[in-house]
Amino acid sequence: QGEADAVGPAGELPPAAAETAAAAPASERTLTGFILMLDNITRNFETESRRDQMLHNLTEGSRASLANVRAAADMLEFEDLPDEMRTRFRKVVRDEVQSMSQRLDQTANEFADSLKARWPLEEMLGADLIAAAQRRIEARIGLPTKLEEVDESLWVKVDSFSLIQAITYLASRLSDEFEVREVRFRLSAAGRLVHLDLIWSGQAMSTETVMSWELEPMKVEDESSPLTVRDVIDRHDGEMWLEREKVRHRAFFRILLPAATPQEQAEAETYLRGESRPEYYDFDLFAWSEKSHELDDRLLSELSYTVFDTETTGLNPSQGDEIIQIGATRILNGKLLRAESFEQLVDPERPLAAESAKIHGITSEMLRGQPTIDKVLPAFHAFSADTVLIAHNAAFDMRFLQLKEEQTGLRFDHPVIDTLLLSAVVHPNQESHRLEAIAERLGLTIVGRHTALGDAIVTAEVFLKLIPLLAEKGIRTLRDAREAAEKTYYARIKY
Repeated sequence: QGEADAVGPAGELPPAAAETAAAAPASERTLTGFILMLDNITRNFETESRRDQMLHNLTEGSRASLANVRAAADMLEFEDLPDEMRTRFRKVVRDEVQSMSQRLDQTANEFADSLKARWPLEEMLGADLIAAAQRRIEARIGLPTKLEEVDESLWVKVDSFSLIQAITYLASRLSDEFEVREVRFRLSAAGRLVHLDLIWSGQAMSTETVMSWELEPMKVEDESSPLTVRDVIDRHDGEMWLEREKVRHRAFFRILLPAATPQEQAEAETYLRGESRPEYYDFDLFAWSEKSHELDDRLLSELSYTVFDTETTGLNPSQGDEIIQIGATRILNGKLLRAESFEQLVDPERPLAAESAKIHGITSEMLRGQPTIDKVLPAFHAFSADTVLIAHNAAFDMRFLQLKEEQTGLRFDHPVIDTLLLSAVVHPNQESHRLEAIAERLGLTIVGRHTALGDAIVTAEVFLKLIPLLAEKGIRTLRDAREAAEKTYYARIKY
């Protein structure tokens, strides 16, 4: 099975193109034609069909077994039931319970296989992976951790969720069964691989014990998984073994992981696509005021938001470019309130570049006679009071507001959420996080693009779509969203 994108038969020119090609001199003729793109989706269909069949078998089979158990249990309520019948109904209960157990075991195994097939591997800084593992171990099992010889320049290609789950599981077993009171982490390069060592002091263990830990489904306190440590290691095409440091009376699990190319100094231009503004980070999105942190533990679905966008004379706020339009809309209790909007043109008191009008459609004539920014910003500040600000590539817009603080005497010290960064949290594998690309991924229709209010409305719709996707990753509060955004790759880009 496959999907094809094509505009016509391969090798066949559209009539106009064919006539043009024929009329042009041979030296000026350009190669024309069609590109047929095929995508093999057979495996995806097979996986989805197998999952659907698995769920169907589980529900239908369990329904019949439950009906039989219920009927047998009802019959066993009768005190005068003959012994022969009582024995028969007890056998029915045992057989059906055994059948349900086998069905659940089979489903769990198939689900584990499905999980392994779906894991994405992401590139991340090895030191960040270890820091996340330390936080989880200390929070979940109360086991102190320390660092030992961690090469902070190393990048790894991992599924961080499952790998941290496996490391936490190993630390939990060490704590419970060998009374280990501290674990240490070491990270070092090994050619195209990376060594991640989990080190402890204390009683030695046998190879058989290590094997049993590797092959048992992982469980830490009340959190369990159908996956094993071996599943996680295999998914990374890695290895794990036990080594002993006899002189120091220590031992460690060594995990081999694939290395990734360092990306700390990646050029911003690599990530800019089309006419969208660049991802500016000369405004610190994460330096929130004390007042802003008061909302940290509120659920994202419960907060009031002002979603806004600006149109400007250019892309360099620190070099004299000015706001020429502000548009905003409101989100309250998870609902977009289109009727509550703010839209105002602004006289920039400077010439407007002709090329900028091609993007936003605003001309100098439209701005003549409009209020200046010192009149507009107080109205917008009042409109956004006591809300969380949301924008796409928010640092760009916030920089313009920040530069007007002295002139207007207003400070926008609201909590700020950036949908560009949250998109990178939800869809880290995607190449583009332009507003158009995100809206398309989420099935949204863009209307009024490159008008301030139009972009604000699209940004609001994107954010509402992102809330449940963030919740699936455990990101439910404003604090969760800020911390997750701060860790994204885009927040590391340097200019």
